[in-house]
Amino acid sequence: MKTLGCEDFEMYLLALDNDRKLKDQCEVLMTVSISRFFRDRGLWETLENQILPEIIHKNRENIKVWFAGCACGEEVFSFAILWDRLQDRFQALPDLEVLATDLNPVYLTRARLGLYGRSSLKEVPADIQSKYFKRQGETDQYRIAGSLERGISWRCHNLLHEPPDRNFHLIFLRNNLLTYYEEELKTPAFQKVIDCLVPGGFLIVGSHDKPPLETNDLFPYAGYSYVFESKEMSKNGD
Repeated sequence: MKTLGCEDFEMYLLALDNDRKLKDQCEVLMTVSISRFFRDRGLWETLENQILPEIIHKNRENIKVWFAGCACGEEVFSFAILWDRLQDRFQALPDLEVLATDLNPVYLTRARLGLYGRSSLKEVPADIQSKYFKRQGETDQYRIAGSLERGISWRCHNLLHEPPDRNFHLIFLRNNLLTYYEEELKTPAFQKVIDCLVPGGFLIVGSHDKPPLETNDLFPYAGYSYVFESKEMSKNGD
C-alpha cells in the first residue's frame, strides 16, 4: 500500500480494480505454502493400498493426475514415491501423466529444484528417506531423487480460470481453493475442477475443507470426509 501511495485499504482495493497486473501480483503474494511430505499419513496409506490399485485396475494404459495448487511440490513428490513403490506390486504400471499447477511462480521454481529442509521430511519413514532423498553435505537440506522428477509437468495456473487440462483420474485440491477463497468464488471454481474428473475418478481435498456445493456426481470414499469418487456412467450413459 505504501509503495502505491495508498492512504487506506479502500484506496488500495480501488487500485487493484483498475490494474489487472497489480491484482495478479497481489494474488500471488497472498498464496500460502504450508506442507510436508506424506501429510496425513492415513490418507497416503489409503492411496497406496486402495485408491491407486483401484485406479490402475480400471485404467491399464494411461493415468492422469492433477495437483491443483501444488505449492512447493511436497505432495507431488510424495505421490511419485508411492507410484515408484507400486512397481513391486504390479507387473506393469500404466503410463503416468502428472500435472502440478500453482498460482505462485516462486513456489513452482522451488518445486522444480526438488530441495527441501529437514522439517518437510519429519513424517517420512527412514527407509523412504534413505532411498529417495540425498542430504546436501552437512546442511539440513535434502534433494529428491532425480528419478522421481520424470513425467511431472509444472505449470502456473489460477484456479479461477479455465482448467489447464481435462480427463483426470485423480485430482488433489488440498488446502487452497476451499480454504482461502471467498465463498462466492469457490462454487464456480470448484465446479470447473470436478468437471475435469473422468467418471469413477477421485478428488482429494483438505481434511478440514468442505465442498461448497452439493452434487450427485461425488460420493465420499472409504469413510473419509475429504476423499470423493465421481459417479461412474452406466452402460446406458445415464
